[in-house]
Amino acid sequence: MSITGEEDGPPLKPGPTIGDTGAGMLLAASIIGALFERVRTGQGAHLQIAMQDAVLQYMRIAFAQQSRIGAACARAGALGVTKVRAPGGIYPCKGGGANNYVYIQPSPANPEHWTRILTIIGRPDLIGDPRFATREDRVRNQAAVDELVCHWTQQHSKEDAMRMLGSAAIPAGAVFDTMELVQDENFMERGLMQEMQHPDLGHYRMPTWPVSVAGTYARIEPSPRLGQHTEEVLSGWLGLSEQAIAQLKRENTV
Repeated sequence: MSITGEEDGPPLKPGPTIGDTGAGMLLAASIIGALFERVRTGQGAHLQIAMQDAVLQYMRIAFAQQSRIGAACARAGALGVTKVRAPGGIYPCKGGGANNYVYIQPSPANPEHWTRILTIIGRPDLIGDPRFATREDRVRNQAAVDELVCHWTQQHSKEDAMRMLGSAAIPAGAVFDTMELVQDENFMERGLMQEMQHPDLGHYRMPTWPVSVAGTYARIEPSPRLGQHTEEVLSGWLGLSEQAIAQLKRENTV
């Protein structure tokens, strides 16, 4: 939270559940490694992880920034903790809605990105301008850079801005809300977003596990309802007869 939020604002909780999912992913990878080691050597392993420890792994750039500046890493909004990009961040797009923005992240190590951006936004006349000649110049003139880019993005939808920038190999992505993501036909066609019939919720759409195997994603099904498999467990696993199960039900045991 300490590195999330605007520079002059309070800490913010990140939207995604980084601690929960992140800890699970890192532990899963470690389990795979431990299983391989067991096959190779016959030696097992006792694995432990804490969510706070897992999140440290996702903050390595922030720790690098702290080492570079000799102070605690600060919040920097959409610029990112290193603050070395100009342009860089989230820019408003045509439409003016709550999520009509495009995120642009050119590489600070690639000066060609700035030249391509100027070409795309229709300002090739600024190529070579001493105010923007180097990365340091652009960072010093961040406000002027942002004004140029913002003037262009506001004339285009976020999807068009993303496509135009991407066509020039400039890292950029539209800001999609959860409804747009759920309804994205690309996810549906690939099988990442799937539909199922939930016994309580009815028609339900959600993403599956994001790793495909041989080009196919795992098929999702509703989670078992409370007590859905009680009879199967009692009869198949414990060997109880139908009469015994019926008796347990009459006694409100199950």
